[in-house]
Amino acid sequence: MVYSLRPMFIFDQAGALCQWTADSQRMILEYFDMINVSPSHIYCSALKFSPSSSWLHQYYGGGLSQEVKVVRGLSAGWGTCFRIVSLDDRPVSLACWKDTIAVGSDSGYIVTLNAITGSKIAVLSGHTYRVKSLSFSLDGTMLVSGGDDTTIKLWDMQTGGVAKTFHGHTERITSVSISPNCTTIASGSIDETIHLWDIQTGECYCVIQQGSWADYDCVHFFPLDPHHFISVANKVQKWNTDGCKIGPEYDGYSATFSFDGTKLALCNKGVVQVQSSDSGAVIAEFHMAQASHCCLSLDGRLVAVSDGYTVYVWDITSSEPSLIETFIGHTDYIIPLEFSSPTSLISTSHDQSVRFWQISASSTPPDVIDPKSAPHTSPIKSITLQAKDGIAISSDSDGVVRIWDLSTGLCKTSLQTPAKSSYLRDVRLIDNRLVLVWSTDRGIYIWDVEKGKLLQTVQTVQTVDAWYAVFDLKISGDGSKVFYMDNQSIQAWHIWTGEVVGKVKLSSHYYTGTFLTVDSSKVWVQAPGQYLEGWDFGVPEESSIKHYKEPLSRPHLDFIGGRVRKWRSYLPGIEDTITGREVLQLPSRYKRPNDAQWDGQYLVAGYETGEVIILDCNYMLAH
Repeated sequence: MVYSLRPMFIFDQAGALCQWTADSQRMILEYFDMINVSPSHIYCSALKFSPSSSWLHQYYGGGLSQEVKVVRGLSAGWGTCFRIVSLDDRPVSLACWKDTIAVGSDSGYIVTLNAITGSKIAVLSGHTYRVKSLSFSLDGTMLVSGGDDTTIKLWDMQTGGVAKTFHGHTERITSVSISPNCTTIASGSIDETIHLWDIQTGECYCVIQQGSWADYDCVHFFPLDPHHFISVANKVQKWNTDGCKIGPEYDGYSATFSFDGTKLALCNKGVVQVQSSDSGAVIAEFHMAQASHCCLSLDGRLVAVSDGYTVYVWDITSSEPSLIETFIGHTDYIIPLEFSSPTSLISTSHDQSVRFWQISASSTPPDVIDPKSAPHTSPIKSITLQAKDGIAISSDSDGVVRIWDLSTGLCKTSLQTPAKSSYLRDVRLIDNRLVLVWSTDRGIYIWDVEKGKLLQTVQTVQTVDAWYAVFDLKISGDGSKVFYMDNQSIQAWHIWTGEVVGKVKLSSHYYTGTFLTVDSSKVWVQAPGQYLEGWDFGVPEESSIKHYKEPLSRPHLDFIGGRVRKWRSYLPGIEDTITGREVLQLPSRYKRPNDAQWDGQYLVAGYETGEVIILDCNYMLAH
């Protein structure tokens, strides 16, 4: 593989060195995973996906070999998310200390990451179930965790080992906090108690009975006060370490302190409030309908709030709070978030990612929206690649269908359809007619998109008294049939007449739930065990449907240039399944598309964020 690049350190314009340094830092952070695997990905992936306005892309882009062309999906600017770390399990808790992040998982392990690069430092194993809460000691030498296994563990961050395990709660732990002088741990549980633990002896010396407890309740020590903490269970209460309540209680269900302990941020029924920790005086207040978690910046000037899939950052230095950042990118609910520096925010989500955000520090313009690009604003539900026609077709959850030009990435047509909120759908250009199919619990609808006309409605066969699930729905490659799979059967109908072509009964519902391949008459699915099963609906008689069964070691994939190329969606990239060599790796933001198609040259994928990408991988045909 030969690359022809201009010399790295020749700068022909004022300020180029600063631009080169800033862009290089952003590129290394954003594409750290792929570069860490192989430095050659700097050329074949990282520089290719660098924003079009970046100095690196403009300066070196002309000298790059044209192995992969990003036709659509290339950002105009770096944006605010400078790092995405994909995890193997769903994160449920988060704690930060200087350059170290701890993330608790659904399955019980704790991953520690570098807060700057996002690289994995260690995996801490000890809990047997979900780790719901984490808290670092003030000096960062210890980490305390609380899990659904009802135990609390104190970790030595130098060795990664468990220093102590605390037993005493009878139900799962919802929150833990360690005192600033590292002598006491406070823990809350749905057993409706708060326990106070002596770290030196490992004994519980005080149990506080609570009237009620909920899954989002928490306990927090005052950051610089080792003798006082608060509990939050619909009501915020202040306690001393003798177990005595201090002062009045007030409403709140999620709370966090500023680093110096002078401010307290509360979420309460759609209202976010920042108060003085001492007097309770309200410093700032604003409304957010689904506010679930909040955190204060290290200098106390900013408050970040998660609202569903989005993070909002407010400046609270004036009497009127101002919204300064909106971070969009997560595809599932965001859980606790933390500031790692005064201008850096870290968020975790049920989409199994950790995202690193830069606040008001972007030196390049934000994404510029080209009107001809007609971006989706809703999750993509289906992608169809018709390379011979030079197009790709997308459909989103609002029922909007768009046709994309494969050579330019621009939208040629945008049409509204009635297919809103339907789970399964597919769309294809058939004999110059754009046809959309979608399913509901009442049947399958076949729609002429451009004429806005319903062509057919076909009824699916459902067994009322059986567990029922719809798996997949596809139009055949030649546009003659509609294939449909549920947990009981695979059925096919003629797309123009609605007549039944055939039906096969599935022996078990433990299938992958999607068609691996659909051509003019054949469908393939992954069967239980290490097998692929296929059926040929090329003849109308149901009894004559041909059945195929092959070992999974012989996957039904495209053969290109004598080699098998496999598109991986979980870890986005393309690999040679004969040699095991990775021939293309995508940035981690392209992980897990809702739907994707690849024909060996073009790769088209659609995402929960509404984004559609088109890659021209023409070089794979010749290698």
